[in-house]
This record gives sequence, structure tokens and C-alpha cells, in this order.
Amino acid sequence: MKELERARWRCRRGLLELDIVLQRFIDEYYSGLGEMELRQFEALQDLPDNDLWDMIALKKERINSDPQPVLHLLQTIAAFQETKIPGNKYGTKT
Repeated sequence: MKELERARWRCRRGLLELDIVLQRFIDEYYSGLGEMELRQFEALQDLPDNDLWDMIALKKERINSDPQPVLHLLQTIAAFQETKIPGNKYGTKT
């Protein structure tokens, strides 16, 4: 439980877009992650906000060429967010 709370705290970022996507990720997927995925998530959390958001929003290349299932899940959440709240200026399409 302590790791979950630590991860939840680290998801509080300086960009509202990241807050929304990362909190949804924690709520929906975090408890089911394996060791490899947990390391991937921690590595992504170490990135600066703008770099992480650009990767999630597909504006920037991944850190490396290895498949990153966690990044893919975050991208899926972000894409779903875009279609769920039309007109929202925070990372969504109008």
C-alpha cells in the first residue's frame, strides 16, 4: 500500500493533462503491473513534465526503442480523454 501511495503522490505534476492521465492510470492499471512495468512507470515518472506529456501525446519519440507497454497504456488513456471531453483545452480535441 505504501508503494501505491508513493506512486500516486509522484503522479501529481505541473500539467493538468498529466495529472488526469497519470491518476487514471494509477486507478485502473497500477495494481496489476508486474516488476518490469513498475520499473517502466518509474522511469517515465522521472522525466520532466513536458517531455513526458509529449511522449504520451505522441509529439515526441520514446526514450528508447524497447516496447513500453506502460507508455502505450498512458497513450490509450490520453486518446480516450481526447474523445471523452470535447472542447476541453487540456489535451483534448475540440
